[in-house]
Amino acid sequence: MPTPTAFFQGDFVPLEQAQIPVTTHAFNYGTAVFEGIRGNWNGEQNELYLFRLREHIQRLRQNAKILRIGIRYSDEELIRIVTDLALRNDYREDVYIRPIAYKSQSVIGPRLHNVEDDVLFYLIPLGAYLDSDSGITCTVSSWRRVDDNMIPARAKVAGLYVNNSLAKTEAQQNGFDEAILLNHDGHVSEGSGENIIIVRGGKLISPPPADNILEGITLDTAFEIARSLGYETEQRTIDRTELYIADEIFMTGTAAHVTPVLSVDRVPLNEGKPGPITTAIQRHFFEAITGRLPQYASWLTPVYAGAAVTA
Repeated sequence: MPTPTAFFQGDFVPLEQAQIPVTTHAFNYGTAVFEGIRGNWNGEQNELYLFRLREHIQRLRQNAKILRIGIRYSDEELIRIVTDLALRNDYREDVYIRPIAYKSQSVIGPRLHNVEDDVLFYLIPLGAYLDSDSGITCTVSSWRRVDDNMIPARAKVAGLYVNNSLAKTEAQQNGFDEAILLNHDGHVSEGSGENIIIVRGGKLISPPPADNILEGITLDTAFEIARSLGYETEQRTIDRTELYIADEIFMTGTAAHVTPVLSVDRVPLNEGKPGPITTAIQRHFFEAITGRLPQYASWLTPVYAGAAVTA
């Protein structure tokens, strides 16, 4: 097994050497944005497929712009770094890749200007983040989702995830698997690490970006699959009580994939079982991300097919 490897300070190094000083601006002030990129293993094809790699790289750059973080690499160079990183680590299982663009200078003072920037990437094996097979239980959190005028909610800002962490811990310590956060208007926003979709009358509905959601790549994927299966989709404001009367609910995310929600605040959905529309989209999604549906090949970057590690 190769030595676990990261991309750090412009080079591939052993993961244990990819360490930032405690004085780093991003560590002290949360001035970083990150991404999560899934690599999904297909044992029959002996291939690792990176899911919507280009879109994740583009979102990283978009979010970095909000925090005034400059990325000196082109999109093509970043894509090459990620695929090389997957090759060097050579895990023959599902993996999770974490790119981070961050304020890398050792400097005191909360600001975004005149602070040096850098990027780093690391990779870990990661199976199921949530119980996507059986489904999960959720509760509406007492913590409200941050507003875009406080911290940019559409971006994966490192410091923002204190909000998500408080909600997740509250939910799990109260006996639930996951939290659902409302925005400051009391409307449904998202989970601690997932977008949320409700199903009513055969239509799939998700909150709009203006309700302080992450602009989800997996959310977009689920909607595209749903439309290909003949279902209507919509983004609109969702009231809290709609969670209790929905026909089905599921969550989407890079780590969570497509995960059925069985109940909200102990109110069961679809008799406490994954619903038929959720199940159909989930099945289609897993077949797509593991290279079993040729019509979705453009979503996938194969790591091993004709690839070679860049020196």
